[in-house]
Amino acid sequence: MGEKQPMKKITGSCLCGSVQFECNDSIESFHLCHCTQCQKVTGSSHASNLFTAVNNIQWLKGSASIKRYNVPGRNISNAFCGECGSALPYVSLSGKALVIPAGCLDTTPDIMPSSHIFYAERAPWFESAMVCKKYDSMPD
Repeated sequence: MGEKQPMKKITGSCLCGSVQFECNDSIESFHLCHCTQCQKVTGSSHASNLFTAVNNIQWLKGSASIKRYNVPGRNISNAFCGECGSALPYVSLSGKALVIPAGCLDTTPDIMPSSHIFYAERAPWFESAMVCKKYDSMPD
């Protein structure tokens, strides 16, 4: 019998490097959320969130720097670095999932986005942004 291969790890961090983490690449789902709250929290058209088991994380550095905001009256949260403000993983208010903002990952998970959720709330400019000119750096 062959030896069991170790689970692939994915890593992540905040922009300033104060917070670092790793988790097993056993992500259950990956959604692009267009709800108005996710637009506010990201400052963009949508949040890109991966969902996994609540215990699938090991904080390597800086977990004491993490701040959390729970939207009053809603089942929505946000966690971020207290130094640079970068989005970071958090356990959902329901306690059923660890939410990992895709933008904080330093390595690529095996899963790709599977759906756009709350698409009816999408930013009015979202679809035109998908077909506009693309540059590899800041245009002249």
